[in-house]
Amino acid sequence: MQYRKLGRWGVQVSSVGLGSWLTYGGSVEAATATQCIHRAYELGVNFFDTANVYMRGRAEQIVGEALAGYPRESFVLATKVYFPMGDRPNDTGLSRKHVTEQCHASLRRLGTDYIDLYQCHRYDEDTPLEETCRVVDDLIRAGKVLYWGVSEWSADQIAHAVSICGTQGWAIPVSNQPQYSALWRQIEDRVLPTCEDLGLGSVVWSPLAMGILTGKYTSVDDVPEGSRAAGGDAKFMDRYFNQDVLDAVVEARSIADEAGCTLSQLALAWCLRQDFVSSVIVGATKTAHVDDNVAAADLDLGDEVIDAFDEVLEPVAAS
Repeated sequence: MQYRKLGRWGVQVSSVGLGSWLTYGGSVEAATATQCIHRAYELGVNFFDTANVYMRGRAEQIVGEALAGYPRESFVLATKVYFPMGDRPNDTGLSRKHVTEQCHASLRRLGTDYIDLYQCHRYDEDTPLEETCRVVDDLIRAGKVLYWGVSEWSADQIAHAVSICGTQGWAIPVSNQPQYSALWRQIEDRVLPTCEDLGLGSVVWSPLAMGILTGKYTSVDDVPEGSRAAGGDAKFMDRYFNQDVLDAVVEARSIADEAGCTLSQLALAWCLRQDFVSSVIVGATKTAHVDDNVAAADLDLGDEVIDAFDEVLEPVAAS
């Protein structure tokens, strides 16, 4: 396993991290989720990402219980806040009230005294940014949070937060968690360069494009039974699930075969080719997925392989 700093900051995370969106507490049973987390830890993964909204807290509980047997200092635990956790008016957003209450709730579910990386899951248009930055700084000063970051914020929003925190002497965000893959490149023009300039690390989600870059799909008319596209998650895949994309992925798979790796590993290595991508967050529904994905951290692929992969997928990628 390789480890990278979160941007310019001192903490180091495994270049492949394990997430829990749409899986733990949902489509994956707790026992299987625990096996995946344990296997990841055994292979050197130290970055585990979840969110309060994932299965309304159940994912946090499963992740916390699975990690409880390991030394707390041996892993970096990340969670998020923003999305609704109830029906009352203050059960959502990034207000001082919601962030404070949800931080305490996440600590209870995770079974820990502190959160390593607390992330604002989206930008809150209804709360002054100063309020959000200040409450996170208060949580850091109280020892309940060590670092904070954002997820799916625009370049301007990120820059504004860094500016406010720098002016006020508050803790500056250290990371951004955007969607990024060879098939989803919308952050390349402004978000990634802004994060690099300001010293934020990028911990990217969906680096396998909702499973499209595993190569399991070859035709829109032949969807494997039990796959994400065949189930309730299909709505998240509309941007990828067309025959032009699938044909390009089939061609990309031949490049991986020639390079002696799986398509998934090549897709992860493509993201990690850039130093300012601190970690790629993968999902795993079985330990074999963990083994395959973690191996991408140690791939030594030449530029010609990455370039060939890029050339095949760039024309069909969302940018």
